[in-house]
Amino acid sequence: MIRKAVTRSSAGGRWKSAHSGNSLAAHPTVRRVRASGGGSSTAGKPAASAASDWYIITGASRELLEQTIIPIATTFLQERGLTLSADKTHVTQITTGFNFLGHTLRKYNGKLLITPSKDNTHAFLTKVRGIIQAHKQAPAASLIILLNPVLRGWANYYRHVVSKARYRACDHAIFCALWRWAQRRHPNKGRRWVKEKYFCTLGKRRWVFFGEADGERHYLRTLSRTPIRRHIKVRAKANPFDPQWDYYFERRLALTMEQSLGGQRQAFQLWKEQAGRCPVCQQLITEETGWHNHHVVWRCHGGKDTVDNRVLVHPQCHYQVHTQGILVVKPRPRMGEQEA
Repeated sequence: MIRKAVTRSSAGGRWKSAHSGNSLAAHPTVRRVRASGGGSSTAGKPAASAASDWYIITGASRELLEQTIIPIATTFLQERGLTLSADKTHVTQITTGFNFLGHTLRKYNGKLLITPSKDNTHAFLTKVRGIIQAHKQAPAASLIILLNPVLRGWANYYRHVVSKARYRACDHAIFCALWRWAQRRHPNKGRRWVKEKYFCTLGKRRWVFFGEADGERHYLRTLSRTPIRRHIKVRAKANPFDPQWDYYFERRLALTMEQSLGGQRQAFQLWKEQAGRCPVCQQLITEETGWHNHHVVWRCHGGKDTVDNRVLVHPQCHYQVHTQGILVVKPRPRMGEQEA
């Protein structure tokens, strides 16, 4: 069965449709829109973009979608033993907007904005409030330990779209829920006492919810402090298996690593000095491979804790260095190699 089907349009009379299925984009009438946005050589032709079993199909008019595209989709799915859900398939203009995978896509004055959907935001706040309600007698630190992973996961999911205003609204709603939680625990205490017990000033931030456990302070994550990182689309013609595109994908990798190591200045400096490669196996160091910060001259042998005595290596390579006594030489790339 089809989980969901949605159709929509864009401004200027262009219509868009979305539905779920297998590889409808392979149909000769429908071209595939890549994650990069595709090319312009087939502009005006219906286009399909898939995410799991969800599809968005664009078209020039409502008639094209209803009379041509939807019958094609229905036939395509029936051949594979699937059906298109009629009550979950919709046609609408992009200026009206539509929800897709927890996001709302809508054009305002010709500009497309993607924001967290209201339904998903409501479900998120309901979950947070449920955690708070279920732990009325829990210590503040325990409550923070339960809430922070939920807040971090939701904020990271929406950090690539227009989310700052929604982050601030959620921060306020969570603060109100925590304030009620704190006042309920101490009905005979004044507001100032409750504030000083559960809220503190952290840097320039005021009213930060905190708790102490085992001599350590825990602070509640603030959604609005999550940095917005715009996703840079891959060029439509880029091929990772074509040598002429090696430099392009290396630059994309460098940008990704720069964001990942943004708060680790020393690690990013080492990564650039090594041209992004492990000095042991000479393979690339990425987020997927992970890395360890290794002392070239071990500290037990008098090595210093400075950049000149450090290299980034893969975790497995680091294990081999210490178990097999492999000698690691700090790479000294030339400036031209470092930029490439």
